[in-house]
Amino acid sequence: MKKYDYLLFDIDGTVLDFKAAEKAAIQKLFPKFGFGECSDETVAEYSEINVRYWEALERGEQTKPQILVGRFREFFALKGLDPSLAESFNAEYSIALGDTIVFCDDSLSLLRRLKGEYTLVAITNGTAFAQNKKLAASGLDKIFDYIFISENVGFEKPAVEYFSFVLNAAGIKDKSRALIIGDSLTSDIQGGINSGIQTCWYNPHGKPCSASTPADFEIRNLNEILNILQ
Repeated sequence: MKKYDYLLFDIDGTVLDFKAAEKAAIQKLFPKFGFGECSDETVAEYSEINVRYWEALERGEQTKPQILVGRFREFFALKGLDPSLAESFNAEYSIALGDTIVFCDDSLSLLRRLKGEYTLVAITNGTAFAQNKKLAASGLDKIFDYIFISENVGFEKPAVEYFSFVLNAAGIKDKSRALIIGDSLTSDIQGGINSGIQTCWYNPHGKPCSASTPADFEIRNLNEILNILQ
């Protein structure tokens, strides 16, 4: 008898390589906005700021509109660029994010293999526009049985309210039959802890785990999930 019936996959950083899409989008837009070339080091500086802002959103310290524009205001100020362009840059960045599709660990083949045997559920905190675009471009919208974008749900991971909505809408009556797979300790794993759902931490770079957010499982490659499911 299989252990789980429902597999709840995070999208950015788990199924799709978000860093690749992020880098491509920013390096595409820098010349368009007259900022010149954008080095990998500059992208890394932005990425660090971006993570901080999303974590603030997860803690409920800021709203999504605030973090989306605020991250670019801080980044532009740091780089000596015009912060007043943050809102328009963010608008075009949200569009450009869906132009680059890179799968983590050939996740598309993995999901195709799992489809039918398990109910596949996408759980993501990204913006509705960006997520819908990348899900359609990648074909993932045809693979997942359910897709829950936080902007549509009205709550962000790791909020209990977000996962309560997911459980109810996906018809998951027994939480012990569900497993969350995600790369974020603060979003995916903490969300599982908050909601009493088992978790699998996708940790491809071998980062240390916080003692306050222990996952039930940890994997370095997504295909290792097959060993957990057997």
